[in-house]
Amino acid sequence: MTTSKQTILSHQEINHKIRRIAYQIYESNVDGIEVILAGIDSNGYILAEKLKSNLDKISDLKSVLCRVTIDKKNPLTPITTTVAASDYKNKSIVLIDDVLNSGSTLIYGVKHFLDVPLQQFKTAVLVNRNHKKFPVKADFKGISLSTSLHEHVEVILTGKAYEAYLK
Repeated sequence: MTTSKQTILSHQEINHKIRRIAYQIYESNVDGIEVILAGIDSNGYILAEKLKSNLDKISDLKSVLCRVTIDKKNPLTPITTTVAASDYKNKSIVLIDDVLNSGSTLIYGVKHFLDVPLQQFKTAVLVNRNHKKFPVKADFKGISLSTSLHEHVEVILTGKAYEAYLK
């Protein structure tokens, strides 16, 4: 049995979605000074880097990258971040991942950041699927996609040609 892949987003479309999400993040923080872009390792962090690059071009908002490391197979193990809790206290955070599937990765990521008071907390994903097990939503999303439970979304954000596809 061969697995075929169907392109959901091309390189150009991904760049357009990233630029649009960056504008949305800026608009929701227009009165702020700083925003923490917390990308879930690995593709979420790559997406956060690309969002930071776009934000830096369109605004004077200080954007700080934060890598969030979650064991996706055992999300109850301690979550680590490259930014200390004292450095994001009372600040605006955007938790970023490439695909929102069941919601488990985002919900455990959200839980981690709620240990300190925050100014604002939002989530951003490139692809939002509609198979959530947990009550979490993407505040900023590139595309919403209805898929079957047997289909898998793959996002490639490295190299010369980005792509999101369904297989």
